Amino acid sequence: MWSVSEHLADVLAHLRPLDPIELQLLDAQGCVLVEDVTVPVALPPFDNSSMDGYAVRAADVATADEASPVVLRVVGDVAAGSGELPAVGPGEAARVMTGAPLPPGADTVVPVEWTDGGTGGGPASAMRAHSQDPAGASGRVRVHRPAAARRHVRARGSDVGAGALALGAGTVLGAPQIGLLAAIGRASVRVHPRPRVVVLSTGSELVPPGEELPPGRIHDSNSFQLTAAARDAGALAYRVGAVPDDAETLRATVEDQLSRADLLVTSGGVSVGAYDVVKEAMGEVAFRRLAMQPGKPQGFGLVGPDRIPLLALPGNPVSAYVSFELFARPAIRTLMGVPDVHRPTVRAVCPEGVASSPAGRRQFLRGRYEAQAPGEPGTVTPVGGAGSHLVAALAHANALIVVPEEATGLAPGEEVDVVLLT
Repeated sequence: MWSVSEHLADVLAHLRPLDPIELQLLDAQGCVLVEDVTVPVALPPFDNSSMDGYAVRAADVATADEASPVVLRVVGDVAAGSGELPAVGPGEAARVMTGAPLPPGADTVVPVEWTDGGTGGGPASAMRAHSQDPAGASGRVRVHRPAAARRHVRARGSDVGAGALALGAGTVLGAPQIGLLAAIGRASVRVHPRPRVVVLSTGSELVPPGEELPPGRIHDSNSFQLTAAARDAGALAYRVGAVPDDAETLRATVEDQLSRADLLVTSGGVSVGAYDVVKEAMGEVAFRRLAMQPGKPQGFGLVGPDRIPLLALPGNPVSAYVSFELFARPAIRTLMGVPDVHRPTVRAVCPEGVASSPAGRRQFLRGRYEAQAPGEPGTVTPVGGAGSHLVAALAHANALIVVPEEATGLAPGEEVDVVLLT
């Protein structure tokens, strides 16, 4: 039998990141950058106000207080996006909105709450004046509090300077990274694309969810479960309906799907039964027995003229899911070009222990992991039994408990490796 590590190493040795392409920003979400992106223009590109208020000279309002407000002449309005800016001289102010450029001559911003808004009243009147008359400047404004130089001013380049590294190669593009790229003016980026993964299940007993079950039939859960897992891994996943136990039909289905696949994942038909159709149909695939539970039968090969990788997973739902996490997910992440392709593994205490584990096999049990205080190992509790058909238990697990090959069980309170699934 092959070990889990040997099979995974063989799979990954045949894969490399997909060739880079240029994608529009939103199409690049979830992809991995293949080049460093530098900032062409400072961000923000100009000094601007962080408050609604008045752009003034700090020296003019240094003595302002409630008892003796400073009266300034308002020379104009500056809205966000303004091009022509009024100059602010001694004894003058320009009304500014949040994000508006700081006009020449001004070196600070007095929030509207610190003024009368040009109404002759207090802060409440000032705020009403701003909300009711956002476009027109009052002739004069009373300032009731001083503002130091550069107060409430976002300096040019205070976010990131021109020429600085915005994002490095290898960065996975999530929403904040897409936002940064847009802010610095990039409309597209060069990335490894998300791999296209085609998922199909095999078995004449399978019926789509939503349809009535005839005697002896079951609903097809694997294709839905594995398609969702592929999407969670970052792939563009396509689910194909269940294929009956007929070698010619399976072969034709696989050939039909090759044109839209960077990776194919099948479930079922890989054991030693009379109707194990994947083994019969896919001659290019090497079928192996692995020293693991669940998931002993596995297959891997390169199929079609373009040598598309195919992972053949066992059919029991838990076996299929565990196999996906151990082999298919790292394959997808490798095709994406992600630096770390594996789920995180932590040490945890298993208070209940594990009564038995097959000697010579690495066992993966569903578990519920709970983190503890910093520096303390978490705890993990088995969920359900070891049966590879127990889908309900799998749905309540957030981790896999890894019992090593040399162990035949875990004593209560023993520490163990835990693969985190969330």
